[in-house]
Amino acid sequence: MTTTETVDTVPTESTRPFFGHVIGNQEIGSIDGATFESVDPWGREPWADVALGTAADADAAVTAARTAFDEGPWPRMGFHERARLIHRLADLIEEHTDELAMADTRDMGKPITQARHDVARSAQNFRFFADHARLSVAETLPMDTGHHTYTRYEAAGVVVAIAPWNFPLMLETWKVAPALAWGNTVVLKPAEDTPTSATILARLAIEAGFPEGVFNVVHGYGPDSVGSALTEDTRVDRITFTGESGTGKVIGKVAAGNLTPVSLELGGKGANIVFADADLDNAVHWSVQAIFRNAGQVCLAGSRLFVAREIYDEFMERFVAAAQALVPADPKTEESAFGPLASQEHYDKVRGYLDSVEDEGGTIATGGAGEGLVIRPTIVTGLPLDAPHVTQEIFGPLVVVHPFDTEAEAVHLANDTPYGLNAMVFTENLHRAHRVSAQLDAGTVWVNCFFIRDLRAPFGGFGDSGVGREGGLFSRDFFTEPKAVVMQISTE
Repeated sequence: MTTTETVDTVPTESTRPFFGHVIGNQEIGSIDGATFESVDPWGREPWADVALGTAADADAAVTAARTAFDEGPWPRMGFHERARLIHRLADLIEEHTDELAMADTRDMGKPITQARHDVARSAQNFRFFADHARLSVAETLPMDTGHHTYTRYEAAGVVVAIAPWNFPLMLETWKVAPALAWGNTVVLKPAEDTPTSATILARLAIEAGFPEGVFNVVHGYGPDSVGSALTEDTRVDRITFTGESGTGKVIGKVAAGNLTPVSLELGGKGANIVFADADLDNAVHWSVQAIFRNAGQVCLAGSRLFVAREIYDEFMERFVAAAQALVPADPKTEESAFGPLASQEHYDKVRGYLDSVEDEGGTIATGGAGEGLVIRPTIVTGLPLDAPHVTQEIFGPLVVVHPFDTEAEAVHLANDTPYGLNAMVFTENLHRAHRVSAQLDAGTVWVNCFFIRDLRAPFGGFGDSGVGREGGLFSRDFFTEPKAVVMQISTE
């Protein structure tokens, strides 16, 4: 099925495009016929109809994936043949860049230029993991006892991937690509706020020649719905989830009951430290990107900004000006660099934090509520360190700024959080860069930059930011079952 075809279950009363589940290489509606609307947050109008799954649809998806793994060719293919099909999918993703990008833009309000960047990253995820799996080496362990040991990495089985709504396609492919490359079959549940690019991706996988049941997509909600049905299913061998920390804890508890391994990439409250010797132009540029890109809806956002007191006034003057230069615009237009929040529900949450700034003792240096679902780039000063805006993940374009006096104080402030996903350090002092990076409790530390990734590196966080790491060999270890083979090579 190509992305221009329709399915038999298109709701006849609607002229909107329909996006179904993809189960066993068939795009279908829900068993009970239910649908839900995907709402464009800029115009606040429905733009697509989507199949609304239940536990029965989740069961069908897991059955298809289980059959494909137990009986189908995918886990039995050589790495070269799987890589060929995965690279073909990457080709198709690039060919359908505009369609995929617009789907994410319509679903969650991401500026179209940023959505295209996400599509390019998504294709690269598939290419990287296809090649990484094909080129990875295992261990040989010579022994002194007339025996020889070597390791194998066998596909784990059926993988359930649950993706968030802030980088829909990119974070879906971050999970799906390594799982497929190592020979697993996959059931993907995209976020209900951003469902459409997942269906398009599955259509492209069919077009690329993926065998039946290897990659399945089922739409629906989390608790008491598709999400809980997938995570509770005893036929599932791995669960990978990106999302809010509270939901991750629920999934971890359910998975523990079945002894199902989980990888949880959860929330963040990233610290951004700007030392007095930083290149201010560079620091301001990346600090803006770190909190206002994607309207602050980034788990890696630098939402706590600590600036050396010696440069505080100069930095703030430049930072405020850069924030004010980001003018909200229709994310479907080429000139847009800043869009709305993804949904009414999320807007209400972020607006609650915004409206309570003054009550908590803070001052809004710039920003505030805009039209519709827009929160303008907002910079807040003067809040006490125990204010909710400082301690809780807001997931919006609101940054709290505090001055600091010493390196030790900056490290303490940065680590004073239950989260530990990432941090940023801006300094031209090489010794300080290494010294501070080593002391920060964060899964990723960016020095003089932000959002730069090497897909071989571990990705994940400390504390409430999650469990486990993915990327490179870390993904291999999660999506496979390592096996030791011990051979006798001498009877003497």
